[in-house]
Amino acid sequence: MLEALGIPEPAEAVYRRLLARPGCAAAELADGLGRPEPEVRESLAYLADLGLVLFDDPSGTAEPLTPDVGFSFLLARAEAELGRNRRRFEQAGRTVAGLLASYGDGPGSGVRYDVVDRITGLDRVRERLEDLAANARTECLSLLTGGAQLPDTMDASRPLDRLALERGVRIRSIYQESLRNDPPTVDYVRWYRDLGGEARTVPVVPMLMVVVDREAALVPVDPRDGRAGALEVRSPGLVHALVVLFDRLWESGTPFGEAPRRDAHDLSPQERELLLLLGIGCTDDVAARRLGISLRTVRRMSSDLMNRLGARSRFEAGVRAAKEGWL
Repeated sequence: MLEALGIPEPAEAVYRRLLARPGCAAAELADGLGRPEPEVRESLAYLADLGLVLFDDPSGTAEPLTPDVGFSFLLARAEAELGRNRRRFEQAGRTVAGLLASYGDGPGSGVRYDVVDRITGLDRVRERLEDLAANARTECLSLLTGGAQLPDTMDASRPLDRLALERGVRIRSIYQESLRNDPPTVDYVRWYRDLGGEARTVPVVPMLMVVVDREAALVPVDPRDGRAGALEVRSPGLVHALVVLFDRLWESGTPFGEAPRRDAHDLSPQERELLLLLGIGCTDDVAARRLGISLRTVRRMSSDLMNRLGARSRFEAGVRAAKEGWL
């Protein structure tokens, strides 16, 4: 259970045994655990390097240090690594978007237009989406950001969805959980599901995306600015990567119509995501934008989570959640 902090299972077993029997020698620990003494000594030396025990190698005796000190450092290190990983992931996303944009800039890019094509203008993007949907043969996958959808977008999608489903095309869509706060969007998704479409929700949808027949995908040139146009991607490798992203989100999503599942700590997926955002230092404004909910709702959720964790600040709530094993 402590592998996320860099403590492998054999070392964790030794540490737990030592907490119950402080001052044990390595030989005694080995007998109690049914493991070879050299392996136990190696675990004790590893725990000593982490600052969790005092270990005298010649005599083989060991004493556990105060857990608060060692684990506070390990949790802080893990939290910092989480932040670094998130930043690397976001940077990678921006880099990929930039590469795709440069590929579609024009004939001088040296890239075939049947691989990546840049579409400018919202009207042209919408027309291309309609063309792809009308010609779909087997499957259409969509990531839809922002929770509430625009009324004209839903009106334009209804006949396309109906025709595609009648042709036997499988349609799967992933929305942000915040769509539940918008009755027109809920009504549309309920209508679409009753026709045979499938929908799930997740706390955060990372980008707008449509993939048709696993052969073509439309993604925004700039995820932060929908007016910048879209990229039509037909490169098999890139399309496959986008499908993998969709499948991972689909597996973790909540089927539309079901209440979001709470985990062992009574956290909803949205609360869990909020704790992650708070733990890396996001402000309430940033968290509200990422989750697609109001600032007032974020503050209410944050206050509730702080009370449950006994935390005095939002950042402390995120850190305590990691320390208590909620994340």
